[in-house]
Amino acid sequence: MRIVLLCLVALLTVSACTEKRQRVYFNGVYYPTKAKSASEDRQSFVVTVKRATKGLDGAREAGRLEGTKYCLKNFGTSEIKWVQGPDAKNGTLNLSGSDLKLTGACVTW
Repeated sequence: MRIVLLCLVALLTVSACTEKRQRVYFNGVYYPTKAKSASEDRQSFVVTVKRATKGLDGAREAGRLEGTKYCLKNFGTSEIKWVQGPDAKNGTLNLSGSDLKLTGACVTW
């Protein structure tokens, strides 16, 4: 039983390290991001960028990357039609506390 438990602890430790190694930093800051579907057809999506107040330029790019990854994973395309996108002017960005919200739709053929 101890061996199984030690193996599980080791596996969790290694997987946590791998995840951290895969992080992408923008201007030296890591912005946790999450993309989720905003409609039943999954083409429309919302990206949430945590800790955006650490630097809006980096947060914009983190959100752009997450949106691109979402579209590639779900539709095999990186083309996005942004509704509230990363190129919006600073005064028009959708900030909720320290989170940045971006919305768009994956462009399919």
